[in-house]
Amino acid sequence: MGPPGEGLDRYDALLLAAGTLVLATFVALEARIAGAPGLPLDDGWIHLRLADNLVSGGGFAINPGETVAVSTAPLWTVALAGLLVLGVPGLAATKGLGVACWAATGLVTRRLAAAAELPAGLAWGAGLAVLTLGRLVWGALSGMEVPLAALCVAAASWAIARDRPLLGAAGLGLATLARPEAGLLVVLHALGGGRWPAALRRLTVAAAVLVPSLAFNLVVGGRLVPNTAAAKVEGGLLGQMEGLTAPWALAFRVAGVFLREWAELLFRDHAALPLLLMVGLVACRPRRLRWLAAALVLHPIASALVAPYRSPIFQTGRYSSHLLPLAVVVALAGLERLWRGLPTRRFRVAVVALLLVALVAPVSGEAREYAWAVQNINAMQVTLGQWVARHTPPDTLIALNDLGALSYFGRRRVIDLMGLGTPEILRYRRQGEMAVLGYLGRRCPEYLVVFPAWFRKLTAREDLFRPIIGVTLSHNVVSGADTMLVYETVWHRDHRPERQACPAPWAR
Repeated sequence: MGPPGEGLDRYDALLLAAGTLVLATFVALEARIAGAPGLPLDDGWIHLRLADNLVSGGGFAINPGETVAVSTAPLWTVALAGLLVLGVPGLAATKGLGVACWAATGLVTRRLAAAAELPAGLAWGAGLAVLTLGRLVWGALSGMEVPLAALCVAAASWAIARDRPLLGAAGLGLATLARPEAGLLVVLHALGGGRWPAALRRLTVAAAVLVPSLAFNLVVGGRLVPNTAAAKVEGGLLGQMEGLTAPWALAFRVAGVFLREWAELLFRDHAALPLLLMVGLVACRPRRLRWLAAALVLHPIASALVAPYRSPIFQTGRYSSHLLPLAVVVALAGLERLWRGLPTRRFRVAVVALLLVALVAPVSGEAREYAWAVQNINAMQVTLGQWVARHTPPDTLIALNDLGALSYFGRRRVIDLMGLGTPEILRYRRQGEMAVLGYLGRRCPEYLVVFPAWFRKLTAREDLFRPIIGVTLSHNVVSGADTMLVYETVWHRDHRPERQACPAPWAR
């Protein structure tokens, strides 16, 4: 097996064939368990709602005409919009784009490994690993930005390994537009420039890619980060800027927890990955990748100190999946170093066989979990979104806590109680449920669609909210709670005369 050329070869075809088998496992279980194609996270429908409004003239918005800085992955949202313009249906667009980016990531990772001076067989193995790791296959079908971010990181790393640092800087800027945590790679690449002029040039190129998005966030949302980050952050530097006063000692404790869970997540990806990564970080070559490889240790620490949210394991580790192509290449560099110490050819064959078994063994379980997640979202958020579309007038205002499928299928104006799509509610959220109730009393939504377990004080007000329909999941693997209910509110049009000011019974 020779090194990959610029075009595709038969070894690329073998890579794609192997990856297709894994992908088919996920799709087959999705069909059997979920009964219909869908997305394993409600967040994927948020991207489609944004893209749909962008294409139809409603702007970068959840509610048409109400521009909001809600996407942490604007590059993904805009790419989806491009497919919608061509007439591709929403679900087909998001899954097709995801699968295309995933396949390209496997091919680019093979070339990255070759540029990192790995033998041709190990370079091919790097591409195979990327197309087989469950986290990235999940990402390909998830409707999320995971495969695009991974592709940008793989392509940028390939450029850097080939001594094209400015092209690599541009690629890392794009990666940051697909997943903001990739900004750490921008900083590390600049530091790896040696002298300050080289570092400044790299930063300038990356900044030129990022400036339009940062300016949009600042003008629309009043901060450099999107509202989504502000709504979810739980501490760290960004939390301090948002008024959360958690002590820094706690942030450092969280960094330790994140680092441990990051190692656990890598172990779940492949049992040998943490060990091979440690060896590969010592043996990392070529030297041009050494600074980028540091992200494999610094990522969980930086996440905890800058903008902690849940943990590295949360939602299939999607906040760190963009690092997997780099992780695989560094790990295989570690395997090559260990390879020299293996005593016989037979022993080496046995080691390769064990590594392949460990790579493939989790696929069935990961595919099953993906399929149940699709079933959950289809059965709950999609079903209730379709109910909203069928049973409410087009001018209905709805308050909800899951923004994606309910707004995409419901096609109604919404108040997002979590603050992602309705940033002005954040200050009320931080004051508690009664403050949120006061806000709702001024906005007068006709329906409330929430997890009752998340809003116990609100939903306990039977004089304000009457449950009319709901969904309870029997096997919940991804939804925020087992039950979601639709409540008719006291502000429903059937309960108040036309032109009357919105009542405020919440003030009792």
